[in-house]
Amino acid sequence: MLTRSSPRTLSFAGLSPHGFHRVAYHEWGDPANGRVVVCVHGLTRSGRDFDVLAEALAPTYRVLAVDMPGRGESEWLRVADDYVFTTYLGTLTALIARANVGTVSFVGTSMGGLLGLVLAAQPGTPIERLVINDVGPVLDVAALQRIGKYVGQDPSFGSFAELEAYIRTVSAPFGPHDDAQWHHLAATTARQRPDGRWGLSYDPGIGVPFSSDPAQVGLWPLWDAIRCPVLVTRGESSDLLSADTAQAMTERGPRATLHTFAGVGHAPTFMVADQIAVVTTFLDADSATTCARALPGLA
Repeated sequence: MLTRSSPRTLSFAGLSPHGFHRVAYHEWGDPANGRVVVCVHGLTRSGRDFDVLAEALAPTYRVLAVDMPGRGESEWLRVADDYVFTTYLGTLTALIARANVGTVSFVGTSMGGLLGLVLAAQPGTPIERLVINDVGPVLDVAALQRIGKYVGQDPSFGSFAELEAYIRTVSAPFGPHDDAQWHHLAATTARQRPDGRWGLSYDPGIGVPFSSDPAQVGLWPLWDAIRCPVLVTRGESSDLLSADTAQAMTERGPRATLHTFAGVGHAPTFMVADQIAVVTTFLDADSATTCARALPGLA
């Protein structure tokens, strides 16, 4: 067993340019707890990637891990061109409003990290502590090309075992995981089709905007605007976040704390003890400086 309990799965209505859609999110911890951590997954993944980390945080925090539109248990969008940052940022704004608290901590992997970066840079942001996992203001083109080879594909498998083997292959940069962990990573992004075959749970349409504009790049001005404590985590062999960019993130803007995990590429999954410990230690650290409190004119 990877976790001791299953999360509560809830939902709200999100809005894109072509109508409303159901957004699912998963909650751990006391629903009345005012200390909230929002977790956002990578491009093709789901909120259930954070099961193990959320279980570790649940005694202290209320954890909300969202399935971004078109992923996991969230509804697919009517028009593929709506799978863009404006839609995603609206989704996260609604989720934070649903949390009904003044400030939140934020943990984002890859795409989720970029979204956290953008939100944390805004005046009046509710983000008080930020964890950015294996992504930064500059992205490596070779990694984007690698991801582009499978994003938007719609493979079909005769059995779940075949699907899991596929996940182990395309997600090999996640680093070493035991059989139970790989099973979890596959099961939480799998969907059995009406004909009995297996496929991935994300909408292949997410690849449409990615193929024409694969990433938000040149985000240093936003990075420099962040004022809250930031932890950057990186896989030692990451092909998306270079060592040079990660180092620069410690020297400008919020001057992030950097932790690099050996034996991992893109991206650490926060499913193993040493990775979880780094995140929990950062989130638990006492600090009088938060994005909200540091902005001029705010108490």
